[in-house]
Amino acid sequence: MSKKVVTLGEIMMRLSTPDYKRFVQAESLDITYGGGEANVSAALCNYGLESSFVSKVPDNPLGQAAINHLRRFGVDTQFVARGGNRLGLYFLEPGASMRASQVVYDRAGSSITEAEVDEFDFDKIFEGADWFHTSGITPAISDKGLALTEAALKAAKAKGITISIDVNYRKKLWSSEKAQEVMTRLCENADVCIGAETTLGFKSVENKYIDGKRDLSEYQTAFEQMTEKFGFKYIATNLRESHSASDNSFSVLVYGENRMYQTKEYDIRIVDRVGTGDSFASGFIYGLITGMSMDDAAEFGAAAAALKHTIPGDLNHATVAEIKTLVDGDGSGKVQR
Repeated sequence: MSKKVVTLGEIMMRLSTPDYKRFVQAESLDITYGGGEANVSAALCNYGLESSFVSKVPDNPLGQAAINHLRRFGVDTQFVARGGNRLGLYFLEPGASMRASQVVYDRAGSSITEAEVDEFDFDKIFEGADWFHTSGITPAISDKGLALTEAALKAAKAKGITISIDVNYRKKLWSSEKAQEVMTRLCENADVCIGAETTLGFKSVENKYIDGKRDLSEYQTAFEQMTEKFGFKYIATNLRESHSASDNSFSVLVYGENRMYQTKEYDIRIVDRVGTGDSFASGFIYGLITGMSMDDAAEFGAAAAALKHTIPGDLNHATVAEIKTLVDGDGSGKVQR
């Protein structure tokens, strides 16, 4: 029987400049849809699992377009509430070489920010669910978004469902102090923590080297402290070196079972970086929920994220077979005939 994963978050319309143009140059914008938890649901369906996405969108053609976008990839949208004033937007100016990408949010007053907890029947939503995934984004967008996230976490916890939280921090949405306060409270419900440990107030230093080798000792200490405080079963964080907006090195560090493991590192020429963290999360969840070891699940997630860098849009359309091929060491990119 297929495993079922429920995700909760906001889906937005993405408007991006074509051909790496600056905002001031563009005379048209490319439209797609995405959002952290929606991206995870779509990827999991792509891998053959069942996934339901919980959110709220306006009862108008734009809200319907966002729902249709997810449905075409197999996501169950029956628990998306309708109403409110607007669909959230974000504008993307893709970077290249030494010029960084730019994101401008226009999501204030979106439908999910005004959603009420009683619009969602969590007993029905979590019926038959094996896993619940959410993030630090919905709690950041409004007090009602926080209340909705807390209610969902408590309902999933009461049913004994495995819970993962991506603690990704968006400085354009809230302060680091507020993020730490709120996410510390929310993470008390989680079994799996994905994202930046610094958001929760634990110290680590990215890209610290000793004799040419990356020093991971501070990560080890931080992960041990997090496990003691929250009781996480697994913790995962991305290790990224940004050589430029076009070229990154990427791997993943995971902690669990009283040990730490680093995946293989990928040198990536970037087509679209948006959604790569969600791609790791979906790959790691897929691996764990289908019975892979921690190490193998991390490798699957890291390879999924690496491939997403090569795919335009928010969603990862890499297949399980393609991901496993990359895990096995074939990253040649040769034409498949």
